[in-house]
Amino acid sequence: MIENNCETLSDLDLETLLDDAYVPRNYFRNPSLLSWFNETDAWWFDNLRRNSELMSSPFKRALALTLGMAVGDYAFSFNSETRDLRQPLALSSVFRRIWHTLMPPFNNRRPNSSSNQPVKLFLAEARDTDLLFFRLPRPARVSDGRNARVLTWREEWIRQGKHFWTEIAKDSGLRLDGYVETKEQYLGLIDGLLRTAAHLPLWAIEAVSDSFVTTEELVECVGGTRKIDAIYTKDFSELLGIQAVIITAAA
Repeated sequence: MIENNCETLSDLDLETLLDDAYVPRNYFRNPSLLSWFNETDAWWFDNLRRNSELMSSPFKRALALTLGMAVGDYAFSFNSETRDLRQPLALSSVFRRIWHTLMPPFNNRRPNSSSNQPVKLFLAEARDTDLLFFRLPRPARVSDGRNARVLTWREEWIRQGKHFWTEIAKDSGLRLDGYVETKEQYLGLIDGLLRTAAHLPLWAIEAVSDSFVTTEELVECVGGTRKIDAIYTKDFSELLGIQAVIITAAA
């Protein structure tokens, strides 16, 4: 979405991606899909992932995988009480409907770049920057089974298996989006990252306050590193049991 200036998925690309999507092959390239879907849907996702490798550019492949994850969200939106409302063999139709809603890429005529780095390394290397906009992830807890389910199937689908989890687990405790069980652990991770970003002149920190970490605790954590300029909140407690928070601080 960031690097792509002009490429889109054409009707011909869709035909390639959805070609024989429901047809079983001799074997699953990614048998872990059977842990998440029934066999029919598992074949669809396995074949879509296979067909995505036929795209003519990495941008088109990324768009195909993005649409595939959105189709997975659709499949997971049904539960035992609403499963009868879902049409059979509907995933290809859903894929096409979501494709129609994609915003076209914006061509700013510049070579845009994106990267996926450890956050501490990214902050340490950031120079000539006026503002750090820091959206804190909600604490990931071992008990958060529903959220973990959504993220886990996506990783296993994109990476085509479960083989990578051991490597990820080695450093998950050092990451802000790793599993945490105490607020002290979570706030300590935030404090460490903010100290790494001390050379950046202005911070705008977006977070979610809930029963695990309160607004006051987030403010105290940020205030321990830098004087706070303003705090903005919006209460969603009646609907979601959370409060949205934005904290600004200047050096």
